Amino acid sequence: MASCAIVVFSFIILSLMDSVQCKECTNVPSQLSSHTLRYELLSSKNKSWQESMFSSYNHLTLAHNSAQSRPRPYRMLRQQQERSRLPADKEFINGDGFLHEISLHKVRLDADSAYGEAQKTNLEYLLMLDVDSLVWSFRKTAGLATPGSPYGSWESPDSELRGHFVGHYMSASALMWASTHNKELQLKMQAVVNALYECQCKLGTGYLSAFPSEQFDRFEAIQPVWAPYYTIHKIMAGLLDQYKLAGNAQAFKMVTWMADYFYNRVQHVISKHTIERHWRSLNEETGGMNDILYQLYLLSGSKKHLSLAHLFDKPCFLGPLALQAESLSGFHANTHIPVVIGSQMRYEITGDPLYKEIGTYFMDIVNSSHSYATGGTSAGEFWSDPKRLASTLGTENAESCTAYNMLKVARHLFRWTKKMAYADYYERVLINGVLTIQRGSDPGVLIYMLPLGPGKSKAVSYHGWGTPFDSFWCCYGTGIESFSKLGDSIYFQEGGKFPTLYVTQFISSTLTWDEAGLILKQKVEPLSASDPYLRVSLEFFTLKGLREHSVESTVKIRIPFWTTANGAQAILNDHKLSLPEPGNFLIITKEWETQEKLSLILPVAIRTERIKDDRPQFISVQAIQFGPYLLAGMSYGDWDLSMKISKSSSEWITAVPHSFSSQLFSFCQEEKVPNSLELDNSTLVFTDRNNSILMEPIPVIGTDKAASATFRIIELVPETRSEECRTSKATSVFDFVGSDIYLESFSFPGMLVAHNGVNNTVSIINRPQLIIGDKEHCSMGICSPLLPEQDAIFRVLPGLDGNDDSVSFESANFPSCFLYGAESYQVGQAVELRCKPLVTDLAFNHATSFTWNTGFAKYHPISFIARGARRAYLLAPLLAYRDESYTVYFNITE
Repeated sequence: MASCAIVVFSFIILSLMDSVQCKECTNVPSQLSSHTLRYELLSSKNKSWQESMFSSYNHLTLAHNSAQSRPRPYRMLRQQQERSRLPADKEFINGDGFLHEISLHKVRLDADSAYGEAQKTNLEYLLMLDVDSLVWSFRKTAGLATPGSPYGSWESPDSELRGHFVGHYMSASALMWASTHNKELQLKMQAVVNALYECQCKLGTGYLSAFPSEQFDRFEAIQPVWAPYYTIHKIMAGLLDQYKLAGNAQAFKMVTWMADYFYNRVQHVISKHTIERHWRSLNEETGGMNDILYQLYLLSGSKKHLSLAHLFDKPCFLGPLALQAESLSGFHANTHIPVVIGSQMRYEITGDPLYKEIGTYFMDIVNSSHSYATGGTSAGEFWSDPKRLASTLGTENAESCTAYNMLKVARHLFRWTKKMAYADYYERVLINGVLTIQRGSDPGVLIYMLPLGPGKSKAVSYHGWGTPFDSFWCCYGTGIESFSKLGDSIYFQEGGKFPTLYVTQFISSTLTWDEAGLILKQKVEPLSASDPYLRVSLEFFTLKGLREHSVESTVKIRIPFWTTANGAQAILNDHKLSLPEPGNFLIITKEWETQEKLSLILPVAIRTERIKDDRPQFISVQAIQFGPYLLAGMSYGDWDLSMKISKSSSEWITAVPHSFSSQLFSFCQEEKVPNSLELDNSTLVFTDRNNSILMEPIPVIGTDKAASATFRIIELVPETRSEECRTSKATSVFDFVGSDIYLESFSFPGMLVAHNGVNNTVSIINRPQLIIGDKEHCSMGICSPLLPEQDAIFRVLPGLDGNDDSVSFESANFPSCFLYGAESYQVGQAVELRCKPLVTDLAFNHATSFTWNTGFAKYHPISFIARGARRAYLLAPLLAYRDESYTVYFNITE
């Protein structure tokens, strides 16, 4: 891990909050705010390193005769508590103008959609986890028997953050159960709550954690400790979710008992020292303690919970935001986004407009100065200087936790304001910052950081992909929650005389809309590059038993900013409707009847987006978007693209036709015992490695090697057959037997396999005219044999080894000479062009025969080819990448 100098960020804040004087914000110290560094430090046996790092705490301890120890803040706290005793009817609690959430119990994702599949993968992971292992450290701390074995990494018995993931698990399982009503999961999550209840009862004070309360002694003394309130927040949030979503009354009693315990602890600190001492302790991360306490207050009505929530509204951070001062640089991002979320809850409860302004301004500055094209934020867990993101591109970008939390910020703002920009932002982050962190359909394989530098890979960062039972990072916790609540912001409803529904996200799902007595089925057709229209249908059905008579209701559908009015359509029951401009809602008010159907067709186009960096030298650094999807190009580090001035995107970027998918193949050879026809179990694959063709082991799907072992067959046909070939799809490589072909690299469009003469190795040559549309020679992937690339033309013949499933590749300009692979099982053996001997040679026949498979790599339906300065790039959505290397930002020159 890279080391940096210890930096202490001090801000003297003129706070507008009535319980706050000027505060010093130290961000304790910035290095140790990093969860990654803290885990490595505490796991290390390097005592001198630990002493050096923790010595930074010394300056944080307040002397009792400090000027900031004066009693005035405590008097202010008492005044605040007096104000907190206002009767409930004087409080704002959830203003009438806010949009209302729709319970996850009422929303079901379509199982065959991308969101449904991601939800299923996450459910599998939640069911894989063992209850005894999850609660092991809780039982140990409570002095109970500890059956089973503990999990490792951040949940290991010696990790100071242990227990945090268990809190996330309770939230995730409650969210998932509401989304699916899976009975096995219900039993598992109830078992977790029951086990924790036994621990809390054994301790007997209300305290509940996987570590002893001694950590809070250190926290209150401002001594080195790893964020104990961060873990407590997760546990309390999990218990509260179990109550709100699963109806577990025991969980509510537990979280209330915990809140009372910590209220007494904080009061003791303030009475023994000063409130200043408490504010100083908040420089250690406390998660979303204010947020969960405000939520608890809504249910409990206890003024103690409200007062305690106020005491976690970190004033030295919120103060500058209240003054609309841009001061995020250097702060640990995911420490502070939850503090803002808590302040948003304070607005919803009290109606104090200051906290609405704080949330609004915070979103504005993050989105305008600190966000990547994914919508994610942070570099190496911290906010960098505003509008200087080009310098931060690398492997440690856009921490997954920040995406989870920024979605909460945006969700609040949308509910308050109904402004389209927040719904658009939510869509951007959900697609590019959430769906992209799960490794395909592998349960429990998530990432911490989302690499955004040129030629990076999700698999190659400091953390890389995690493992199901030995990672449990903070981003694992937020990750399992994110994939458990994918349906929570598709729909919102508005109060009033008539029911009003907002459809804000295009996700195939079914909504039970009780207020209108309707069931709404939303179907979103998978988007493809070759058919650039998002097609959405909304079908309405009356809800039996709740619909005694017709009810007039309103449906408002988001028309996103990324579409265009030209070509957009809305059709209700075969009648065309007038559509608003993008960035507005299509509003329909009527008495809906069964099987009424609204169809939307929204054009989707390519656009570029400059990185948030206002330095002139980075003006050409841009991301490529297709509607809401961020595209990434297969690349090992090169990033240069060229775009013609005043030309449409079709001049430099083209969609990959559907027919190309049937032209992808991988070619293998199985080892044979010399001088016999017996097969060994070893298989080698025809692979492009650094522009040389080698025989390599079978690759893992979703890796660079899988892409390098995949080739597209481009058939060379006379003009008389070009239309026939253009409209047909290959079903196997035998469809090309007898034809002259090119073998094009999947990873590098326009690069062809070519020989370098007899008995010489085979390599890759770059022929960009195959990409940019040399209409004289190529159209829609079918090329006439006019290009002067005879060294790259091969004829497909039945395999010389006589097997029914093999083919051989004969050179067009050297008859009877063939691509020659592995004569003996030798990994990395170079493929050559060799000529057929005059006498039968079984070894030669075997080495020139290749069995075929459909390609190890596939084109994503949203795939494009972009012309670069030196090469072409295959583009696909960032969410489609697993371990492959990619580039998100390109240097696009005109």
